[in-house]
Amino acid sequence: MFSPRKNLDRIRIKRPGLEIEPEEIFCDALVQKNEQGPFQKKMEVPIKSRSLKILWLVFFILGGIVFIKNFQFQIIQHDEFSVLAQKNKYVVSKLEAQRGVIYDKNFQQLVYNRPSYDLTFDKAKLSEIQDSKQNIFGKIAWILGVKPETIEEKITSADAKDESVLVSQNLDYQKLIMFESNADELEGFSIKNVGMREYPDGPAFAHVIGYYRESGNNSGLEDYYNTSLSPQFGEMKSERDVSGEITSEEVAKLSEPGNNLVLWLDADLQKKLYDTMSVQIKNAGVKRAAGVAIDPKTGGILALVSFPSFDNNLFSKGISQEDWNTLSNNKDMPFLNRVIAGKYVTGSIIKPIIASGALQEGIVSDKTTIDCKGQIVIDNPWFPDQPYTFKDWTVHGLTNIRDAIARSCNVFFYTIGGGYKNFKGLGPDKIKEYLNYFGWGEKLGIDLSGEVSGFVPDKEWKKNKYSSPNNIWMPGDTYNMSIGQGFLSITPLEVASSYAAIANGGTLFKPQVVKEIIDKDKNVIQEFLPTVIRQGFIDKNNLEIVKQGMRGTVTYGSATVLNDLPVEAAAKTGTAEIPREGYYHSWITVFAPYDDPQIVLTLMVEEGLGMHVAVAPTVKEVLEWYFNNNGSLVK
Repeated sequence: MFSPRKNLDRIRIKRPGLEIEPEEIFCDALVQKNEQGPFQKKMEVPIKSRSLKILWLVFFILGGIVFIKNFQFQIIQHDEFSVLAQKNKYVVSKLEAQRGVIYDKNFQQLVYNRPSYDLTFDKAKLSEIQDSKQNIFGKIAWILGVKPETIEEKITSADAKDESVLVSQNLDYQKLIMFESNADELEGFSIKNVGMREYPDGPAFAHVIGYYRESGNNSGLEDYYNTSLSPQFGEMKSERDVSGEITSEEVAKLSEPGNNLVLWLDADLQKKLYDTMSVQIKNAGVKRAAGVAIDPKTGGILALVSFPSFDNNLFSKGISQEDWNTLSNNKDMPFLNRVIAGKYVTGSIIKPIIASGALQEGIVSDKTTIDCKGQIVIDNPWFPDQPYTFKDWTVHGLTNIRDAIARSCNVFFYTIGGGYKNFKGLGPDKIKEYLNYFGWGEKLGIDLSGEVSGFVPDKEWKKNKYSSPNNIWMPGDTYNMSIGQGFLSITPLEVASSYAAIANGGTLFKPQVVKEIIDKDKNVIQEFLPTVIRQGFIDKNNLEIVKQGMRGTVTYGSATVLNDLPVEAAAKTGTAEIPREGYYHSWITVFAPYDDPQIVLTLMVEEGLGMHVAVAPTVKEVLEWYFNNNGSLVK
């Protein structure tokens, strides 16, 4: 049989070191026949073995790289890229919910959520709008009435962790319409519907409720109970196709509104105390004061006012720099909650506690009398011809413990506090012990941010505070502390809480603003029952003697103006000397009704010109209103 292959093998051309295959001859002949130009005489040659090896090596390396990357993407980083793929496919958006509100004890609503619109910018869009950025920022600036560079600076200086930037808060209706009309041209910017907090009686409640800001830095109950008030946002899951169009949506997680607070506070009493103090302290030429009312049976805060105050609505709306500067630079410090963070010498307000300690220690009884001659004089060991004199405000004559409280006899308390001649007093250590029993010099744990502890001095403190010889605790230090002067500094809250313990027979309660936390359907989630800090540190019989002395303060002592109240009351006044000559811190604390106390009201006026500035008339007006509007308490 004819075999072309065999015939071709016979005509293979062989030369030393070179063989030409028949196919190559045919190819060369074909080239010579069909090709023109310089290719007519070209001869095809085989690819060198080395080149093939290099080609195979390159192919192997590239294949290896593809395999390794494929292994990395499919196996090692599978979960990571799956998530990224899902992100490209799905968009999860937040479903808003309302923040919880706040009610007083009678379910009078004190805080509201109102619609508000913020302008935000998506930082991920910044790179996409580089070519049109100046134009877009210019239009936004025109709508907001600011300079374009202000917009750019706000965006570029935002926290790197934030996905969106808050450009402007609480847009008014006109700006909102202008934005919506040009929204297609303002890529990256969007309107966010948020709830703005509204406080109907802002200044009256500012130091209790405080304020809420989305950016943080809250105050008052809005800060202390932020976790409870904050809503649980839901999630909307949107699926999109390769072109980015949304194809389906579903609610992945339901939103839950924040829980609500119910206070021990009486909103009407709060407003009455604020309004009355506003008038009285203004008429007295005073700018700084504090008032607090406590339920002595529970420790619940019925009212809490600090002057000067501020409008907390300014913060929820987005406070201007001008308003911020005005408030923060005010030397009277309107942000300071003086009830829980103001520390003052107390004056004679201390005397019922000194009396309680002296009775408990057996230093005096209700039968003990001390002859008040208007002063006591003690020897000066360093300069015998210059004895120390501690004066009273008047000569009281023979005085027992009830009269000493009612008429505020300094000599009596110098004697039982620091001792005199053959009469042994409590001494500084025992004075501090009993002041501590009543809660002076410690944080009481009120549920408001910013509480501080008052200060009760002692020998060790003075030794460390001053250099010798001024670091020695002197008899005069004890005398001064016995009447609420000297190094002592106490908060109005500590004073009110201690008097609540006197009124209720010896139980020091933790002061509490919030009574319970409820859900949107008013079901109780958490109840704050009265919490006892300590009790049993004073016999009830001894406290009864002290209370009788405080009743005398109203019937014939320094607070007879309260005799006209609809109920019987007990009280103690105090006038504390301060370095500013002619000016005093004026105090008064009242509990009523006397036989079954329902309220303890403490009022302090800071740096008033003269003694007892505004305190008694203010307390009278407030309590008269309170009991006339609470007929069940009037006996």
